[in-house]
Amino acid sequence: MTTSGTELRRTLGLRDAVLVGLGSMIGAGVFSALGPAARAAGPGLLLGLAVAAVVAYCNAMSSARLAARFPASGGTYVYGTERLGPFWGYLAGWAFVVGKTASCAAMALTVGAYVWPGQAHAVAVAAVVALTAVNYGGIQKSAWLTRVIVAFVLAVLAAVVVACLTSSAAGAGRLGIGVPSGAGGVLRAAGLLFFAFAGYARIATLGEEVRDPARTIPRAVPVALGITLVVYAAVAVAVLSVLGPGRLGDATAPLADAVRAAGVPGLVPVVRVGAAVAALGSLLALILGVSRTTLAMARDRHLPGALAAVHPRYRVPHRAEPAVGAVVAVLAATVDVRGAIGFSSFGVLVYYAVANASAWTLSPAVRTRVVPAVGLLGCATLAFALPVASVAVGAAVLVVGVLAYGVRRRWAARGGEGQGSRDSGGAEGR
Repeated sequence: MTTSGTELRRTLGLRDAVLVGLGSMIGAGVFSALGPAARAAGPGLLLGLAVAAVVAYCNAMSSARLAARFPASGGTYVYGTERLGPFWGYLAGWAFVVGKTASCAAMALTVGAYVWPGQAHAVAVAAVVALTAVNYGGIQKSAWLTRVIVAFVLAVLAAVVVACLTSSAAGAGRLGIGVPSGAGGVLRAAGLLFFAFAGYARIATLGEEVRDPARTIPRAVPVALGITLVVYAAVAVAVLSVLGPGRLGDATAPLADAVRAAGVPGLVPVVRVGAAVAALGSLLALILGVSRTTLAMARDRHLPGALAAVHPRYRVPHRAEPAVGAVVAVLAATVDVRGAIGFSSFGVLVYYAVANASAWTLSPAVRTRVVPAVGLLGCATLAFALPVASVAVGAAVLVVGVLAYGVRRRWAARGGEGQGSRDSGGAEGR
């Protein structure tokens, strides 16, 4: 166990933990993912949403059980190490840090594209710097800002739902319930929609900063996921009822197109602002999650040990957080990664596959293994339902991580590494 001087401060209660999850899940994805998902599934969009929700539920419950047992920063990196061994924990951590760092840059550019399209890169860098500064000031400041963002985004989404469902343009016949266009399309849509739910892991990743984690985390995760599912289902039904799967699949800004088709064009600027604010919320939560996993991996020397430092006053990873922010800012300033992060999707599914495999080991009882088994199967199915290019790039990124792990192990075996790593065995190093 780490000493008190290097631990983070437990300040998040149930409400704050739920809000962190909501801030992570109800982000820019709901404003943009419905279009590509409808293009993949056609009339089977709602079925794809249901499949994504089932997989997300299984992953969430596995993560909640593990977080209650191992309430430390790092999420599945810690769980995989403790339950399956150092390699699997490292693989999950690598997939998360690399994939989500690219996601951070993409989300920052999304903010820039909505706020000031002509200066998207500059706005993206400013957003990263500002949110990193907020996170550096302590988890409570981050939780307060998340509360404001979630309230605003929910209000915007509620306005969209009401505008669409009360419009004369709405029609139940456009929903296409029970008429899927093919299993492959539905699964591809589920893979795209799954990542809109993936933020519930942020609650588990912040396990070292949650009060009474054994009780709080297993309650916060399903509550946040349940609220998000209700919101997403309402938005999907409302938008489909106005546009139908064909027009929705062709839409580049689905919610803006929906309110315009509903005869309320005055809501379009509000939707654009809502999307920008939602992207800020996602970026805030992503930086939190990546920095905590970086902290955990640095503690075990999988990343530079200097990144394991915790600020004596603010009790935040005060080197990991600025380091993550700096990398994201450089990416956001120089590269447009919005269209080139398919590997992130693959990596996140690998991350949750390790979480489910870890949860499988917690108990030999059949009834407690059903959820992680379904989650593991679901992750594998959705991962390989992704486009071939995404799978290929994702697999290549994982191979690079495996090679780095092998090099480090070989160097450590020759005496170049200290003895503080968990590499000597799962729970003993904790």
